[in-house]
Amino acid sequence: QVQLVESGGGLVQAGGSLRLSCAASGRTFSSYTMGWFRQAPGKEREFVARMSRYGTYYADSVKGRFTASRDNAKNTVYLQMNSLKPEDTAVYYCAAATISWNSYDSWGRGTQVTVSS
Repeated sequence: QVQLVESGGGLVQAGGSLRLSCAASGRTFSSYTMGWFRQAPGKEREFVARMSRYGTYYADSVKGRFTASRDNAKNTVYLQMNSLKPEDTAVYYCAAATISWNSYDSWGRGTQVTVSS
């Protein structure tokens, strides 16, 4: 497992942008699948984006608006969120799959994103 720390959340108006960051520990960060998830109040956690050796994949709800990226030199992943909607309001978590490419074994504590209408 690795330690993950998210940052960059906040309050933004609809149509605005935010960039989330997730700093990770670990010596072989570049080999990890990294994912972004979110959980809105009263709802289950849902997938947002994934970056693996097979490419980057997005949930349909964020495709074209969100962009996930990583800087392996900094052990950091990012989630650029544009054209934000009130329904994007949630706690956003990053996760790492360090052993099996599609099984997340490490989670951050999350960062709150609130989009006002």
